Amino acid sequence: MKRAFLILLGCWVLANPESLLAQQSSRSLTQDAMTECHDGRVDRDLASRVGHFEQGQALGEQAVALDDRSADAHFALFCNLGELMRIDGELSLTSVMGFRRMMNELDRTLEIAPDHLDAMSAKGAFLLRLPSLLGGNREKGEKLLQYVLLKSPQSVNARLSLAKSYCADGRHSEALSLASEALDLIQAHQWDDFTPEAEKSVGATSRQLRQGELVSPAVFLAPSLKSCYLGPRSEDAPLHT
Repeated sequence: MKRAFLILLGCWVLANPESLLAQQSSRSLTQDAMTECHDGRVDRDLASRVGHFEQGQALGEQAVALDDRSADAHFALFCNLGELMRIDGELSLTSVMGFRRMMNELDRTLEIAPDHLDAMSAKGAFLLRLPSLLGGNREKGEKLLQYVLLKSPQSVNARLSLAKSYCADGRHSEALSLASEALDLIQAHQWDDFTPEAEKSVGATSRQLRQGELVSPAVFLAPSLKSCYLGPRSEDAPLHT
């Protein structure tokens, strides 16, 4: 049985070399696109950051063109599109169209791979941050992020997103615990692209606990794209996105 399968597989490879090469090329392009996304996040020079993300976008588009069924390729494109939008930051017709395209790539990722934890983490963060008119839903967002944490305990983005939501809802102790755990993970694994966001969350939540102040949801749930598409950290993720 196994021999027959290997023979059939060999015949398929011989009959479809272009398909095999396309898949291999798509994987390589996807990895390169994610490298650009990561390098752009840690770069402090604005022009260099834009260059990384634009190159990452181009690589992601090539990867998707070669293999439209690759969830990782769509996610890599989503990552770079999102970072470019965050840099742009201005509300315009172009940015609205860019946001729609970015979300289409995220949704396509989940359509292909519903259990894609990076994409699930990003989707959960968007559900928390977006207004209801744009599809936001805090309850669904929290449940999705809690599921990501259950499956990927090292997820930094899920912790930070939940911490912001909990703090905005007055659950300060839970928020501080999540943000502190995220910061510990970041420092232990030297995930420098997450450090500013985690330190900000820990500091803000600590101040609210000390002062006993109410927290405006706008402080923690502003529709910033800072890290909402940065997914969980896991050993099998090539670049721990």
